[in-house]
Amino acid sequence: MTSAAPEPTDPLSDRDRAILDFEKKWWRYPGAKEQAIRDHLGMPATRYYQLLNALLDRAEALGYDPILVRRLRRLRARRMRHDTTPDDHDRMITLSRHSPT
Repeated sequence: MTSAAPEPTDPLSDRDRAILDFEKKWWRYPGAKEQAIRDHLGMPATRYYQLLNALLDRAEALGYDPILVRRLRRLRARRMRHDTTPDDHDRMITLSRHSPT
């Protein structure tokens, strides 16, 4: 009985690869990114970003384009850290509530 490495349960689809390929080179297309998404992939930008975000968590995507996926994961993590910290306006409000008058 031999133990083979497990195969991916859900390999990347053509659409998944197209999304990753587009994200890698979208800046080459003229005009706004949202319009390029619609023109080249035939989907609304909101759906594109939902699918791209889900792809970033898949090992198959990392295997397909490790440099792109790692870069996008770092950007997402940075964005999430930034979104969870209060911005300057919130800090100012908090400080003004607690400052002696």
